[in-house]
Amino acid sequence: MARRIAVIQGHPDPEGGHFCHALADAYRDGASAAGHAVDLIDTARMDLPYIRNKAQWDAPPTDERILQMQRAVGAADHLLILYPLWLGDMPAVLKSALEHLSCGGFVMAVDESGHWQAKLKGKSARVVVTMGMPALVYRLFFLSHSLKSLERNILKFAGVKPVRTTLMGQVDGERRKAQREAWLAQMRRLGSNAA
Repeated sequence: MARRIAVIQGHPDPEGGHFCHALADAYRDGASAAGHAVDLIDTARMDLPYIRNKAQWDAPPTDERILQMQRAVGAADHLLILYPLWLGDMPAVLKSALEHLSCGGFVMAVDESGHWQAKLKGKSARVVVTMGMPALVYRLFFLSHSLKSLERNILKFAGVKPVRTTLMGQVDGERRKAQREAWLAQMRRLGSNAA
């Protein structure tokens, strides 16, 4: 069954050409070949201002870039979020985009009785994190801190489940070429399965 997918590219370089971009392209190619509809959200090209107060957080967005992102995520059955690990976390560009996505109660809201309403129920997600260190070190020593925060405090809190994760460590260097090709093939398969 064909699904609608929102690919959220979290690499902060608007020029592209990085491994995260190749991974997103491979996923999109696999998904499109299988008949899935794919919307690409390139957070680095959005050039969004920071949200600095509660009034900005509470206000429904009027910026067309944010509205387009909300439409893509709202229509999606599945989300793919990719980012490189920077200073142990997601890049600020991606964090800012996710904050804008959440504005105006789009992702979660409080009803009249004070209860949280998860607004992204019925969607699944995969988060792909690339890094220079071995993935096992990030998972065991650093306890996948930023990934767990995104998974628990944003996606699951907003009702997204299941949330699956893929860690890709030591992505740089000529010796990793075969491994990068394997990861690209994996992304094409995941895209084909909308997983």
